[in-house]
Amino acid sequence: MKVKNWFLVFFLVFALGVFFLPGGNSAQAAPIQLSYANFFPPTHMHSQVFEAWGKEIEKRTGGKVKINYYHGGALLKPAKMYDGVLKGITDIGMSVLGYSRGVFPALEAIDLPMGYPSGIVATQVINDFVKSHKLDELRNVKVLYMHAHGPGLLHSKKPVEKMEDLKGLKIRSYGFNARVAEMLGGVPVAMPQSGVYEALQKGVVDASLSPYEVLKGWKQAEVIKCTVECYGVGYTAGFFVFMNLNKWRSLPYDVQAVIDQVSEEWISKQGEAWDKLDKMGKAFTLERGNQVVTLSKAENERWAQTVEPVIGMYINDKKAKGLPAEDYVNTIKELIKKHSK
Repeated sequence: MKVKNWFLVFFLVFALGVFFLPGGNSAQAAPIQLSYANFFPPTHMHSQVFEAWGKEIEKRTGGKVKINYYHGGALLKPAKMYDGVLKGITDIGMSVLGYSRGVFPALEAIDLPMGYPSGIVATQVINDFVKSHKLDELRNVKVLYMHAHGPGLLHSKKPVEKMEDLKGLKIRSYGFNARVAEMLGGVPVAMPQSGVYEALQKGVVDASLSPYEVLKGWKQAEVIKCTVECYGVGYTAGFFVFMNLNKWRSLPYDVQAVIDQVSEEWISKQGEAWDKLDKMGKAFTLERGNQVVTLSKAENERWAQTVEPVIGMYINDKKAKGLPAEDYVNTIKELIKKHSK
């Protein structure tokens, strides 16, 4: 009888020990839940690329991490994304750097009209720029990776074939794009991409400065008639994928290593997605019978020379604030050449 009792006690102690071992408790085995907010619609290719990034992390961590997505601005609107990451409203956030005016003075240089040839080049440039410069403006977040769209062009409700046709047009823009629109003769109107379709439809704006991607991804080919391939202007917009710093520091080291590795791999995937979307956007607008105007070499150079002072304005403004702005611009120009080869 005593042997049976001792055996029962031993069995209970053993069972409890196993229960409290790592992995023995179902609560301890629950995955780390991370929220991810972005403003692209859930059906958009970029949302699908973001989800693929998360699935890869879930796979490589063996299910230790679960990422929950909030697409289409469901959790945070584009302009509130950076602040939402800082406050922990979302663990991970994706948005446009330029929507947080004045917060990223060095990275504003990425958005200058420097003739980016493609999304993959712009994406490689912004990531190399961040890696080569220790930017104080990024100290409060964990940078997962950056990306940037293909050449920003002009999409208009009326035919535009030369610079004079832009005079007085209300052009959707943001950040330095506003100065570009103004120098080309237009009237800049600031708004996020999510509001452009309705603004074009209702005549709040007459045109928009954006990549070809928006014509299908945001259906804007339905409310414009003409795209001007003004590649000499060729600006881009920098996008971030940031994580709340406290959340990042709370993660196990092995999980951090996986996230870093997958994020590095996703740089090229995101850049390639931009270029695929641009091709799809151009095909979509042509299918709808919209006009595509390719500027002559001379007219293209005229547009580029007209907006060139925007770069000088950036340099002078940031130098006055103690930033090595000339170095930023020169680095970006060299990186564009390097990645364009």
